[in-house]
Parts: sequence; C-alpha cells; structure tokens
Amino acid sequence: MSTERPKYDPANIEPLWQARWEEQRIFEARRHPGKPKAYILDMFPYPSGAGLHVGHPEGYTATDIVSRYLRMRGYDVLHPMGWDAFGLPAEQHALETGTHPADTTAKNVATFKRQLKSLGFSYDWSRELSTTDPEYVRWTQWLFLKLFDRGLAYQAELPVNWCAALGTVLANEEVIDGKSERGSHPVVRLPLRQWTLRITAYADRLAEDLSGLDWPETREKQLHWIGRSEGAEVDFAIEGSADRLRIFTTRPDTLFGATYMVVAPEHPLLERFATAERRAEVLAYREATASRSELDRTALTKAKTGVFTGSYALHPLTGARLPIWVADFVLGSYGTGAIMSVPGHDARDFEFARAFGLPVVEVVSVDGALNETGTWTEAFVGDGVAVRSRFLDGLRTPEAKAAMLAHLEREGLGARRVQYRLRDWVFSRQRYWGEPIPIYFPVELAEGSSDPRIHPHTIRYDQPLPVSEDELPVRLPELEDFKPSEDPAGPLARALDWRFFQRDGKWYARETNTMPQWAGSCWYYLRFIDPKNTQAIFSQQAYDAWMPVDLYVGGSEHAVLHLLYARFWHKVLFDCGLVTHAEPFKKLVHQGMILGENNEKMSKSRGNVVNPDDIVRQFGADALRMYEMFMGPLEAVKPWQTNGVIGVRRFLDRVWNMLAFVTEDAGGAPAELTEDARRLLHKTVKKVGEDIEALRFNTAVSAMMILANALAELPRVPLEAARVFARILSPFAPHLSEELWHRWGASESISLQPWPEYDPALTVDELVEMAIQVNGKVRGKLRLKRDATEAEAREAVHREPELIPHLAGKTERRFVYVPGRIINIVVG
Repeated sequence: MSTERPKYDPANIEPLWQARWEEQRIFEARRHPGKPKAYILDMFPYPSGAGLHVGHPEGYTATDIVSRYLRMRGYDVLHPMGWDAFGLPAEQHALETGTHPADTTAKNVATFKRQLKSLGFSYDWSRELSTTDPEYVRWTQWLFLKLFDRGLAYQAELPVNWCAALGTVLANEEVIDGKSERGSHPVVRLPLRQWTLRITAYADRLAEDLSGLDWPETREKQLHWIGRSEGAEVDFAIEGSADRLRIFTTRPDTLFGATYMVVAPEHPLLERFATAERRAEVLAYREATASRSELDRTALTKAKTGVFTGSYALHPLTGARLPIWVADFVLGSYGTGAIMSVPGHDARDFEFARAFGLPVVEVVSVDGALNETGTWTEAFVGDGVAVRSRFLDGLRTPEAKAAMLAHLEREGLGARRVQYRLRDWVFSRQRYWGEPIPIYFPVELAEGSSDPRIHPHTIRYDQPLPVSEDELPVRLPELEDFKPSEDPAGPLARALDWRFFQRDGKWYARETNTMPQWAGSCWYYLRFIDPKNTQAIFSQQAYDAWMPVDLYVGGSEHAVLHLLYARFWHKVLFDCGLVTHAEPFKKLVHQGMILGENNEKMSKSRGNVVNPDDIVRQFGADALRMYEMFMGPLEAVKPWQTNGVIGVRRFLDRVWNMLAFVTEDAGGAPAELTEDARRLLHKTVKKVGEDIEALRFNTAVSAMMILANALAELPRVPLEAARVFARILSPFAPHLSEELWHRWGASESISLQPWPEYDPALTVDELVEMAIQVNGKVRGKLRLKRDATEAEAREAVHREPELIPHLAGKTERRFVYVPGRIINIVVG
C-alpha cells in the first residue's frame, strides 16, 4: 500500500469548493441586527465576446479579498456582480457576426460568469442583474421620467458628432481625427434633435461634495471636468454694425492686453462677420471643421488654424480696432463661443498670435517692470503686477481683477459671471440596442390621411408626453434588420407598428432614440441592494441596510464620465427624497492596468492577450489571484510575467506540503513554536489585516511568504499555528485554505471563521537596533531591549568594541538617550 502523500492539486480542489460555496449559499448577503455592514462593489463589466483576460481579475480579486476579510471580522458584506450589457459594442458585434445582440449578449454573459466563478470570487450571485433585463429596463425608464418630471430631461437641437456608417451620435471621446474610434468611419458635426439631461444644474454640488470623499486622484479629474470658473462677461461693439460680440474671461485684469478676437466656427454671427472678400474662405473653414471632434480641436499640441473674417471689434475701454478671426480651438458649445485674445498671458492665444503674426502686449509683469514682448518664447500666465493698464497699473492680480470687475459693472460694460466647462449631457442614441426613451408625441395627419404608417403626417416633437408608469417597461421591438442608416431617427423608426399607436382615436408616435450605455450603469449599485423588488426601485429598508457603497473599485477610464453621471442621478434621487446620502460611493480606488509581457496594453491585435482560463488550468485560480496581488501596488501599472505565477504556485505547494498533514499531537512531545516564530506569527496576523484594510495586498502576500519560510524551519508546525496561517491566507487563496481547514476536521467553511487575534505585546520587537552617535556622527549600532534603562544603555555602549576608539581617553560631557530611538554621546 502506497504511503505517498497526495500533492496539491488545484484542478480537483477548486471546483469542489466553488460548488460547495454555492450549494451552501455562504456568500449571500444578509443583514443581522447589531452587526456592521460593508458594501463592496466592482464596476460591473461589459461582457464582450472576447471574454476576460488576466488584466480584468485584478480589481475583482482585490474586492474579493476585502470582502472575505470583512466577513471574518464580523461584518455583513454585500458583494454583488452583474452585467453592463446594452450599448454600441454589443450592437456592432451582432452586426459583424450576423446575430441578434440579445443572443450574443447572453452568450457573452455566460462566458464571463463561468470565468469569474472559476476564480472563486465570493459574489452574491442571487443578486445578479443585467441592464438588459426587462425589469431593470423598467426602472431605468422610471428614473428617466423622474428627470423629465423635474425639467432635467429636455429636447434641444445641438451640434453633435454624427457617424452615418454607425448610424449614431458619438461622444467626443469616440472621435479621433474626424473618424469614429470604432471602425474609422467618417464623422461630421451637424445639428440634431437630442434628448439632453441638465447636469449643469448640479455643477456646484457635484464639485463641492467631492471634498468629503476618499477619492484621491479622481477628485481632481472631476473638478477639472466640471471646470468652475469665476470671471466676467464683456460686450465688444462691432465696427459698422449694431451687433455686439459677448465674451467670457476669467482674467478681466488682462482686458487692456486684448489684441484680437476669435469666434467659433459654429458662432451664430459668423456669416455676418464675414465680409464679402473673406466670405468664401470663412465658410470653407467652417465646413472643414465640421468633421473634427471637440477634443481634437482643443488639443494643446495641435497646430493652430484660423481665418480672418474681415471684420473688427471695438475695445470697450480704448476703442482700439481688434480683428475678428474664426478658429476651431474655440467651441460654440462652451461659454459664449467667442473669446478676447490676450496673447501675452494665454498659451493658446500666444501660439495663435505667433502663427499669424498678431501683436503681443504685456499687461501683467512679474514684478511691475516693463518688458518688451518681441523676444518672448511663451506667454506669462501667472499672477503678477498690472502694467500698461491705466487705472490698474501697480495692482497685484487679485486686486486688479476686483478693480476691473467693479469698473465694468459701474460703466455698464460687463457683469460678473460663473461659468462651467461641464455641459449638459447629450442622452440620445440613434441605435437599436439600448433602452427605449419612454416618451411619445402627438401625430398630426395630413388632410385625407388616416394612418401615419402609410400616409403623410407630422410628429409634434414640441409636445413630448411621458409614458405612464404602469406601461413600463417600454420594450424594444423585435427587428430583423437593426442596421443603422443615414436616417438620424434611428433603426426604431422602421418598426412602424411599434412606433405608431392609437389612443382615444388619436395617433401618437414613440420616441425612436434610445438611451446611452451610461444609463444602465448610472444606478445599478442601487438595484443590487434590492434586485427582486417588483413594487419599487428598492425598499427603504434595503437602502438603510446597505447604502452607501463603502468601497468602489474599477478602471481609471471611468474616473470622470461614469462617476459624474452616477453622482448626478444620485443627487436627483436625493432631491426626490428617495435616497438619504448626497453621495453614493464613500471610497473609490482605480486599479492599475496589467500590460502584456511586452509592456504594451493587452489586445488581440498585439497578440499579447493572456487568457485566465489557461492560467487557471496550468497553475490554479489561487495562484492567479495571489500573483496578481503580489505584482505590485494595486494602483500601479504592471506587466504580466507568467514566470511570476510559477513562483507563487511554488509558494502554495510549499504551504500545502508544510500544513496539509499537520495533526493534533497524540502522545509524545507536542509541536511548539520557537519564541521568534511565535512573535513572527502575531506580527504577520497584524500586518496582513492592516495591509488588507489599506489595500496593500502585495506586502501582505510578502509577509505571508516570510512567515511560511519561518514555519518551514520548525521540526513540526503546531496545529493551532497552522489554523492561524490558513485563516489569514484564506482571503487570498480561498480554495487551498478551505481544503486545509477541512483536512483538520472542521465542518464549517473557513470563510465563516473569525479573523485570528494577535497579542499586541508580541508584535513589538523586544530588541531594537539603535544608531549610536558620538558628537553627532553615527559611529556604530547596537541592539537593546526597547525599554532598557539609561544605565543599561550606557553599559552596553562602553562594551561595544566598535565604539571604543571614539570614546577611549575622552571625557563624557553628555549622554543623550531616547529609549528605542537614539543614543548620542558628547565627548571632549
């Protein structure tokens, strides 16, 4: 009979425990009176056809470790997962493969779910949801109606990025060099009727409420996006015209330095500004700009382009003639669509002036001295002292701003204003795979017509009507042909029997635009708290039990838009009295990207994608989890190295061989820890717990490796020490830890065990290394008891051979001793 001990075999262990956890419903979230709660949330994924690569599980592993740890610390934990399944990528994939997006989405979700389950994440799968579920769509549409009722959802004709090939409006971020990011199709700027959400009404609150959040870098990104600016609006008369050109400036103190004006290609007065001689060139420039995205137009690195209109504005203070140019770096949708250009003190204005030979005038000096601008290589944009500015001369910038604002208001030339970079959220999408917008419009039939599906008609878009709540959800019609077209009404316009309907003898038409993918992801964290509620979006009891989200982890690509939109919707719900917290997410962390082994972003085109299925098959899920946490700080960008997984797998093999066969002592001398091993065990329990709470997973793994090495040097590991080690390892390597726990005779999951206690006294080193200074210079080191007396310290110092040459024959004038920190001897 073979006595060979079984080897660590994750291929058998891991599926076994995953099945048992699910059967026993161990991770289903429940609230218990008197227990603290933790809502730990991942940014839920879009289930693409490619499935997961090894970069995706990094954030999921981090939140799973925190969730498992907090359960062991006595918390009720909500850790859910779902699918952000609507949107353009799913629709395009369906078109490319000749399938329906509902079918491809369901298939992709199944793949993602299988992969996530194979990694042993402790999600509460009973709360799983998808943004495409009819019941979820119902509440997304219900939320839109709340916005509509409060005047926050409105229609407007706006300039948008229209891609005829994709048949939809694209966000600025989705347009690169005048082409769509997906497919490189031509994009043009044109005005379209759009549903728009009035997020600007919440601009101040969105900025101010960031101050109370634990959002390190993201806070600054959101503040920049909101872009609150205080300044003045000033009117410039137009030479030979009754028109006036209004501008906004945050630096009214530089008004005397304006040397030319610039208007956006979209400015409503542009054609009036263009003189007969310049008209053709101005209109051609406007047309050429129509294919450029706003991000491209405002890029700091791009070459400056523009055309002189032939007209002049008159300086409101000096009467000087300022040429009016049109240039694409000024946006019609931002501010007034026109700027006064002060090239001496604005980087963009300086570059434009240098490109077109326009004058540069200094009106702010560092120290008040006058400088000539002919040799300047860049604008001076900082604060200083006003010069060449008449009544402002000699004033520092803050005082000069105040004085100019007061002068403009007193003379009726301008007014104080607050402006935002943030613009209202264009919400319409001209595509099929999205939530229908729950709005319909009256239809006026032409004389002699009786059916708008076959006869001429007019849709009264100026009279939007909300779908009643009892008619929700408005479902997508079944369309065999959902391809986009050049018709901005979108594919739903072709579903005539769905689009047009009669009520009380009158005809109506449904809105054919759909919602953006952002809609479903704006509020999913709220549905997770009560996902099966059919009577309300969530109950007050569920809200009080779990909100707000305590830790939110996801990619930095969502640092601005997703989070800004979610915060906006949450604040609207706060104003409706449906939520009681002004902010939904207390702590936010963005995990760093995991690159391919070639240090490039993982992608099929680069051939550097690593499939987690392959890693799990070869090394096991626990090895993958621990390696991703061991690679470096969670927020850092890190290259994948398969050799690194091998090293972690060897560590897990060592843990197995060391602990799997530990038993209770049956006679003979019991296994014991040495004093050093006992101290290290208690220190490691303390450090791993603190590191998990601080999200320092790499140093926690390192500490456990050090402890494993120390335990391996013992003749035998005591069972109690093995149990402690397994419990601190379990959030990181739950399958191996669970197997060890049950091999020692336990019947209950290790996930339900308390986090081990540690003795604080054993976590403090009894001996500490101290630097010994003689006359202020380090001359040696000494190990002393942390609480050694001054007499003991002096005796140890004079016994230390390394210090004898520095002390012998000299008179000790002073002995400075700070226990545990420093010894300094002054001799003469």
